[in-house]
Amino acid sequence: MIDFWLAAGLLLLVALSFLLIPVLRGRRAQLEEDRTALNVALYQERVAELQTQQEEGVLDAAQMDTGRAEAARELLADTEGVAAPRVTRLGKPLPLLAAVLVPVLGLGLYLHFGASDKVELTREFAQAPQSMEEMTRRLERAVAAQPDSAEGLYFLGRTYMAQDRPGDAAKIFERTVNLAGRQPELLGQWAQAQYFADGKKWSDKIQALTDEALKADPKEVTSLGLLGIVAFESQRYQDAIDYWNRLLEQLPPEDNSRAALQGGIAKATEKLVASGGKVAQAPVAKPAALLKVTVDLAPALKAKVQPGDSVFIFARATSGPPAPLAAKRLTVADLPVTVELGDADAMMPQLKLSNFPEVQLVARVSRAGQPTAGEWVGRSQPLASSTTAPQTLTIDSPDK
Repeated sequence: MIDFWLAAGLLLLVALSFLLIPVLRGRRAQLEEDRTALNVALYQERVAELQTQQEEGVLDAAQMDTGRAEAARELLADTEGVAAPRVTRLGKPLPLLAAVLVPVLGLGLYLHFGASDKVELTREFAQAPQSMEEMTRRLERAVAAQPDSAEGLYFLGRTYMAQDRPGDAAKIFERTVNLAGRQPELLGQWAQAQYFADGKKWSDKIQALTDEALKADPKEVTSLGLLGIVAFESQRYQDAIDYWNRLLEQLPPEDNSRAALQGGIAKATEKLVASGGKVAQAPVAKPAALLKVTVDLAPALKAKVQPGDSVFIFARATSGPPAPLAAKRLTVADLPVTVELGDADAMMPQLKLSNFPEVQLVARVSRAGQPTAGEWVGRSQPLASSTTAPQTLTIDSPDK
């Protein structure tokens, strides 16, 4: 903060100079006025002396006029270049008083409405904290300075959890959800903090939070981990294994928590077997469908289309909903082109290529940019969605 106050002091000096310069100029003008008054007094004294000499007969009328004119010329020479006196009702004390009060008032307003606390926080966060306690204090100050910052609240909640303060963390995560919306990750963090704050007692509130989080995102890791812990402690070992296996699928291979999670699954399996149960095998997921297709335009049509015309390439079920299962949008200028259509290109989560055994490939040119109607189209014969061989599709027919 030292450099900030130095800069503020420099600006203060500049402001004072604007207030004091007129005062100094006023003093100079006063000196000039005093000198002018003295010259006028000398002129009057000279004229009086000439009149006395004329009355005594020493000077005649012509000499009197000459002397008067000479005295007038001297007066004009002495007062030439002197500005006219300024008339003011403010007086000298008011500028001096303003020179003191304005900086003081400005400083008071800045301390009340300014952002010196945020400037100090910015400087602090530029340096690495020396301890977790110091980081917590910084985050608490940041949240106090910016209570509407969802990011600050989130990091403060995570810090409270790291310090084994779940009660404080639950309150912070609730505030974060109210600010940022009911995002699955935030709901999972709130449920976890609330669970430990309540002494590891499950409640309808925690159940509702985890249900909402997993409904919005079935892969939400915090909720999956928490539900696995609760199931294990309730001796529902199969449920714990299922939740933790789902969580394990979301973790990257290099994640350090994978080893602990695998240990938990092994322990739950051991307890399940020891109690006479049998580990249920997870259902084998269908392999994701991926069709590779090369699309080109018939030579006879190349002169009838424009480079900017839209080209829609999609796959649809031969027996099922008419909506495309996977689609991509290009332009005529991109042709010929090879694209891949797979489950990742699904228009809706429940309508995937792998969910339908037979599909048809379609490529359509639409000058109006409409995927359902156009000028020219190409269609393939029905083929299995599990086909791995590259396909070729030519746009060659009027779209009817």
